[in-house]
Amino acid sequence: MELKLPLVLFCLCALAITSTEAAIPKCCIRTKNHIPLQMLWKVQRWSMQSGGRACDISALLLHVKDMRTPVCAHPKVLGILKKVRQQTIRNKQK
Repeated sequence: MELKLPLVLFCLCALAITSTEAAIPKCCIRTKNHIPLQMLWKVQRWSMQSGGRACDISALLLHVKDMRTPVCAHPKVLGILKKVRQQTIRNKQK
């Protein structure tokens, strides 16, 4: 009987901690203005982080092949990324 209360409290604390971790967003703190072209060619997907909500700054998250964490780039890099993707599509069509 004496062990039940601490065990229940421990389980409730563990549940509270694991459920709140999913609600905490992972935000970019700073961005890179220059991304090497070799890295842009390896981008598999990208997403935008909007500033003003949960995160402080706007950023372009680049999910690069063979990298565990996404690269935080300045949003203006999106234009360069789109041009690189268009060139790779053209090169594949030839």
